[in-house]
Amino acid sequence: MATGSEFGSYNRPCGWCVKAVKWIPVLFIVCVIIWSYYAYVVQLCFLTVPNFFEMTLYLIGYHVAFIIFVWAYYQTVFTPIGTVPRKFKLPKEDLEKLLHADSEEQHRQIIEGFAASLPVTNRTVTGAIRYCEKCHQVKPDRAHHCSVCGCCVLKMDHHCPWVNNCVSFTNYKFFILFLGYALIYCIYIVLTSLQYFIQFWRGDLQGMGRFHILFLFFVAAMFAVSLVSLFCYHCYLVAHNRSTLEAFRAPIFRTGVDKNGFSLGAYNNFQEVFGDNRACWFLPVFTSLGDGIVYPVRSQHHSGQYNSIGVTVNSEVPEQGTGFGLMQVV
Repeated sequence: MATGSEFGSYNRPCGWCVKAVKWIPVLFIVCVIIWSYYAYVVQLCFLTVPNFFEMTLYLIGYHVAFIIFVWAYYQTVFTPIGTVPRKFKLPKEDLEKLLHADSEEQHRQIIEGFAASLPVTNRTVTGAIRYCEKCHQVKPDRAHHCSVCGCCVLKMDHHCPWVNNCVSFTNYKFFILFLGYALIYCIYIVLTSLQYFIQFWRGDLQGMGRFHILFLFFVAAMFAVSLVSLFCYHCYLVAHNRSTLEAFRAPIFRTGVDKNGFSLGAYNNFQEVFGDNRACWFLPVFTSLGDGIVYPVRSQHHSGQYNSIGVTVNSEVPEQGTGFGLMQVV
């Protein structure tokens, strides 16, 4: 989804054309979904399956998988990304000082002075506060600048062209559910159409509709193979509390690089993404814990149960947060 800064860029000539092109992958996926619905419901179930009871079971199972899959995909595509609050943006006077800074050390001191009261624990490779030169703001922990969206995104995982959106804090749960339910959808189609696929090769199926069943089987199998590795990889990331970006470049804290810096244990990591309401774990509704800005750090997490999202303070003495746990900067 486009942000305000991105919409500004579309005022330029051909800007709206660029925006339209970005929706092509999503349109392709939607067309495949619509065709698969027609091929399965009409060509397979209504026109090919001979037994009424078998057809009814197929249709019930299919529509359950179809609805939850489309719901998760819709949520992934149309959930707005989490943007950085205004308190992280450098004031005009500090920005002027920054632009006229004579040295790298002075540049660093200005940013550190401004960030003294901000809840940030991540650092750059040089140990400095992470600052976005394009947005003129301090980056919250796990936030990164997305060149496609044109802004800094909270807990950015990656920008996915197939959903035309950043996979990030606000829709990461939806993205994982989308992968999982898409895999189930494809496997269900493969398993229920297998016997009719075999009949096609034996020459027992007649009419042009048999080609829909043939392509339906192959397309579902192809997507299932590609989805299984991606889904398993993101399950691994959830279990270790890492984003795709953090898997390739481990987060840096004051004490140094720590690829497991945000890991709180597999169950707590799962709760951070899926929430503490078990009834909603596998529904495409937002239940992720926290605000996407502050995260508990592994070295400060001693409880056996997830204690919401901790409050980070830039001092050696913890400060009391409102309704949250306590945490110090590492």
